[in-house]
Amino acid sequence: MDLDMIQDAFDRVAKKQKLASSKIQELIDQVGREIEQATAKLQMTENATGCSDPKSILVDLKTKLNEIAPMKQLESLQKELNVGLGKYVKILEKCFNPDISRAYRNVDFDVNIVNQIIASHFYRQGLFDLGDCFISEANEPEAAALKSPFMEMYSILEAMRCRNLEPALSWASKQSERLMQNGSDLELKLHQLQFVEILQNGSRSEALNYARTYLAPFASVHKVEIQKLIACLLWAGRLHESPYADFMYPSHWERLAEEFMQQFCSLLGQSFQSPLSVAIAAGVQGLPTLLKLESVMAAKKQEWLAMKQLPVPVDLGREFQFHSIFVCPVLREQGSDENPPMLMPCGHVVSKQSIAKLSKSSTRAFKCPYCPQEASVAQCKLLHF
Repeated sequence: MDLDMIQDAFDRVAKKQKLASSKIQELIDQVGREIEQATAKLQMTENATGCSDPKSILVDLKTKLNEIAPMKQLESLQKELNVGLGKYVKILEKCFNPDISRAYRNVDFDVNIVNQIIASHFYRQGLFDLGDCFISEANEPEAAALKSPFMEMYSILEAMRCRNLEPALSWASKQSERLMQNGSDLELKLHQLQFVEILQNGSRSEALNYARTYLAPFASVHKVEIQKLIACLLWAGRLHESPYADFMYPSHWERLAEEFMQQFCSLLGQSFQSPLSVAIAAGVQGLPTLLKLESVMAAKKQEWLAMKQLPVPVDLGREFQFHSIFVCPVLREQGSDENPPMLMPCGHVVSKQSIAKLSKSSTRAFKCPYCPQEASVAQCKLLHF
């Protein structure tokens, strides 16, 4: 599916529609002005003598309208727009094959896991009523355990939208050690925002006491950040005029809310993005390749559903690449569960099938393809990507 081509076609149609709308409005205004001028002349004939005959005014108006030819112009503009719309529809029909079932393969899914993924998606999006309804109808009461943590997350996010950091600070304090293990400085960032809020809305002494209590423990690791915050005390009441005015930017709240969601999901053992959304987006991107592959195989009378592995790779965007990909430098083939990467004693990596060929099916020692060192199959170790 060439989404860029669809976007370009849509942009062209939208541009034509905007241009047509502008020209139609100009045409309406022009006709309106001619009618208004004729009306003014008619009113003058009623109020004064020696003016033009009303009939001649109307004849003149008719002549001018015939010259403008509004109906012909409207038909021409509409015809041009319809041509663009017709081309756009054809592109959509070409790119969006309605029979996507041809790309379906018989895969055994665990229905319970699929239901839990769907329920988790609803709760993750904050659609708690919908999630409860789904769990009830799917008869999956175990999935309800996912609801409570996400309700807490959205409760904290709602408080942050109201510029109330207390719930977020309380949560970060309880999870302080786990956040540090994740390499996150979320707790410090929350205290920074709270310090700036106190400095803006409270007193300088109150902000100083807050810094001594909550920012001091971070000073040994985040000395520079703490120094900038303490310097803000000198600009109390006019922080927007200071060199540290960027601390007041609303974008800090938005970024911190997103980082909070990331860390909350991470500590739950959940990905930040919904697995269901990622799977559907990846499927939409890979679907055209699968449909084309099925058509080619059908033409060659090969069985699509009997294949255990796709004969060609399906290229997806980098946003869908979560693991490293190994391509054997000897066979020039991508690694798989059946042909995983193997580490030789010298540190070079080749695929399992390459080692089998080099060792004559594990019957003898072999030399590394990239250095003089010899190795045996027993010395090679399986690598996990």
